[in-house]
Amino acid sequence: MNSAIYPGSFDPVTFGHLDIIRRASAIFDELIVSVLDNHLKSPLFSVEERVKILEKATKDLPNVKVDSFSGLLIDYAKKKDVHVAIRGLRAITDFEYELQLAQTNSKLSKGELDTMFLTTSLEYAYLSSSGVKEIARFQGDISMCVPDFVAEMMYERYGHKQV
Repeated sequence: MNSAIYPGSFDPVTFGHLDIIRRASAIFDELIVSVLDNHLKSPLFSVEERVKILEKATKDLPNVKVDSFSGLLIDYAKKKDVHVAIRGLRAITDFEYELQLAQTNSKLSKGELDTMFLTTSLEYAYLSSSGVKEIARFQGDISMCVPDFVAEMMYERYGHKQV
């Protein structure tokens, strides 16, 4: 089976993430979207909440599985017997960091994990999870950034009524 992993924080999942998920799921037989449990960050949503959000947001994609992991991506990929990681690129500023990450993962995995970069569609190139959180925190309109149910959850988390 031709499989790939799309790892990320997804806090929150944006239309940019969903664009990458849809396009990657058309390339691979199975796409595992996996939420990283990063103890260095203070997420808006728990890992469990983010998994549920992603499951709901991708329910129309039968070959997409949602999971979570902590630790090194190379160890998780080995456990899942997957040899391709998907990474999204919004702008040239993402490339240097993502290239370094891809090269490190390749070296640490002894060439067992390759990275495939997909550029985000232009209509979503401006989106970042941190930007969406900032807009929602100040009760701005995030309807063009995330699915409606995610916007509702975010406004509720910040103690706001939906815009």
